[in-house]
This record gives sequence, structure tokens and C-alpha cells, in this order.
Amino acid sequence: MIRTTTLRRSLGTGLAAAALFGGWSMTPASAEPIFLSKQYPRCTACHYSPSGGGLLTPYGRSLSREEISTFGRRGAAGAASPGAGRSEESFLYGALGSDSPLQLGLDLRPSHVGVTVPGIELDDRNFLMNLDLQAAWQRDRWTAYGSVGRKPVRGGEFVSYEHWVAYQVSDALSVRGGRFLPAYGVRFADHTSFSREGPDLAQDDQVYGVEVGVSLDRSLLQLSVGPGRADSLIDGNGRAAFTVSGRYQFELNPRTVVAGSLLYRGETDFGPRSTHTGVSFGYAPVPWLVTWTHADRRLRRLARSDQSYIFANQTSLEVWRGIWLRVSPQVRWTDRDPWGEVRRMVYGLDFYPRTHWHVSLSYYRDHFRFGDIHTKTFMAQLHLYL
Repeated sequence: MIRTTTLRRSLGTGLAAAALFGGWSMTPASAEPIFLSKQYPRCTACHYSPSGGGLLTPYGRSLSREEISTFGRRGAAGAASPGAGRSEESFLYGALGSDSPLQLGLDLRPSHVGVTVPGIELDDRNFLMNLDLQAAWQRDRWTAYGSVGRKPVRGGEFVSYEHWVAYQVSDALSVRGGRFLPAYGVRFADHTSFSREGPDLAQDDQVYGVEVGVSLDRSLLQLSVGPGRADSLIDGNGRAAFTVSGRYQFELNPRTVVAGSLLYRGETDFGPRSTHTGVSFGYAPVPWLVTWTHADRRLRRLARSDQSYIFANQTSLEVWRGIWLRVSPQVRWTDRDPWGEVRRMVYGLDFYPRTHWHVSLSYYRDHFRFGDIHTKTFMAQLHLYL
């Protein structure tokens, strides 16, 4: 009874901190999870970042209008006229024009979250999850990228989550250096997904490093190396670990993708070296259905080495143009730690009424097998990408 009560308190504290201060969030649809159904299997089809997320390219902005939004498409029902809103997809609706080598984006996300933990009373909270300005500059073969925004924790100070410079050596070969999230597995939009949170590839887990990309007709190879997690290097807290990552993606066809990933982290003052290996599979049999599955295995180098496993699936169904239903079963466990087994079900709805307007509703149900504890989280967000 004492152990169970302690576990409940520990879970309540951790979940409350995560939910109320920004640990739970949804980012806008990344290139891979939904756009595979539109036959776009690579992040660079829409994003400046080779590993996905962040600022959209002009083509990505236009594509999100024509392929995702319910009423934003030119000539779609709800448009005032065939020429109405012709700059809807551009930054601030085309205020700066579209011919500049400098592209900007504003990411704004008011949110509501409610958490239920047995035996613990937690208040719902309304807060601003994100307020980020993103910028990309391209000239010839060079791309410079950066973002600046406020953290929802630590008093809301400003931070630059990503900043890097890339050079396109040839049509197939590219190199970039700076702060970025290593390419690994599939980048589910929900950064609390076990497949992102488990390998420490969540919202603020970018690394400083150098990445080499080789892009061919049906395959993509991304390799990176660097001194470790960016925040740990800046804080000097001894948690930065020398990091090597690799991801190889092969496209069986425009709607079927398989990828293998490797992530190695060296020893730190607080933990041993570890190696993650992962396999991801994406399949979209029809334009209104897409499913991604990721399996992950981590080996930690201890006197008695332990292994942990993650399985995560996300299946999305477009029931009407711009309205997607989402379900995501997930599980994680460690062979030597019964406390570590958690089973999660996520049910969600994503609605894209206009270009870069995203309404996201998500319901999480976590089952902690040790102690038989169930927690529930509800997240509602209005995401504006201007």
C-alpha cells in the first residue's frame, strides 16, 4: 500500500508537471504522418528541415492549402470567389510578398489541458503553448534557418530551438551544421509519443552537430554526429552525450515507406552509453487513410545491461476533407524494470478549416501496469501558423 501510494504521488507530480507546463502538445502535421497519403514520403517536400517540422517552404504552404484545408482550396466551397484569398498560404497573408529569398513563419498555439490522476486533484489549465518566429534564407545552394520563441516553462524565457546552415553540394548530397533534431524513425507530430519521448527526441531535445544527407530517387540516407544535446551543452550540466545518428529510408512506392534508424549516445556524468535501433513502416493504401508503425529497442551499457522496447502506431482516417480521426496505441517496457511498463491509447481529431488553421483534440489514457494505475489527459489546441 505504501509503495502504491508513493507511486501514485510520483505519477501525479510528474504528469501534472508535464501536462500543465508544456510536456503535452501537438505540433502541426509533419510531412510524413499525413502527407504520405498524398504521395509525399519525404519531409523536404514541404519543410526546410530535412528531418521535418518547422517552417514550411512556399511549395509546402501552397500544398497545405490545396491538399489539407477544408475551405482554403482555390475554388472550394466557402471561397468568396475564384480569386479570393490568393495569398492565404503566405506569411501574414502575403504582406511581405513571395519573391524574397527570406521566408518567415509565425507559430501560435493557445491550449487547454486537463489531467486526471487517481487520488490527486489537478486543475485544468489554459495557456499559450507556443509563440515562435521561424525564418529561412536561401541563396544559390545555401540555406540558413533559425527560430526564436518562448518556452512554456522556466518563466517563459526566449529560446532558439533550431538554428543551422546547410549547403547543397550536388543534387544528391547535402551538408548542414548547427542545432537540429536528429533524423530517427518517424517524426510523429505528437512529441510526447513514446517513439519520440523514449529516445529523447521530443520538443527541446535538439543536438548540436553536423549532418550529411544523400537523397536518391527512391532512398534517403541521413547521418549526423555531434557533442550532444544542445540544452545540456549550454547549461553545462554534465548530461550532454556524444551523439551519432543514422536513418535510411526506402520508398517501395509513393505511398509505402520503410526506414531503419540508429541512435548512439555516449556516457555522461549521470548515465551509461546507450544505443537505440528502430524500424518504421508507413503505408497509405488510399488517399484518405495512412498508418505509421515504429518499433524501437534500446540497449544501455551497464554492469547488468538492460533493454527497453517501444512500439507505437498512428493511424489517421480522413472522414471529410480536412477532418482526420486519429488513433495511436503505444507501449513501452524494460526487461529488468516492472515499474517501466506503460500502455497508452490516444484518440484524436484534427480539423483544418482554413489554410494553416489547425484544431486538435486529443484524449490520452495511460495504464501503468505496476500498481494498476490509469491516468487520463485531454488536450485541446488551436494552432495558427501564419
